[in-house]
Amino acid sequence: MKKSLIAAPLAALLLGACVVAPPGRGPGVGVGVGITVPTLPLVVELGSDPYFYQGGYTYHYNNERWRYADSRAGPWVDLPRSHYPRETRFRNRQDGQDRDRDGIPNRRDRDRDGDGVPNRRDNAPDNPRRN
Repeated sequence: MKKSLIAAPLAALLLGACVVAPPGRGPGVGVGVGITVPTLPLVVELGSDPYFYQGGYTYHYNNERWRYADSRAGPWVDLPRSHYPRETRFRNRQDGQDRDRDGIPNRRDRDRDGDGVPNRRDNAPDNPRRN
């Protein structure tokens, strides 16, 4: 009788430890049990490198996409679009001078966005995702 009174709560504790909660919703994104990633501020200003640090996480910006990790070494996870900033600015970069970073200034570049479609045939010559 006493063994069953001890065994039942012990079994409940051990089985409860195996349960993994689904990611939560709200101000942070759940990436595991009890771990949330805070949303980025409305405007993020990046320096010469595309990394941003906030709340113990490292965020990386590349090709209009954000990823985050515990450290700069990774592993990297895609950040949900609901947590993206409204605007991303760059310091020490003349935005618009060389959009595809090929070394040719935009005013002389025949393919400003680097998508392989010449500007004269490109419906969106400044957007590499649309032709």
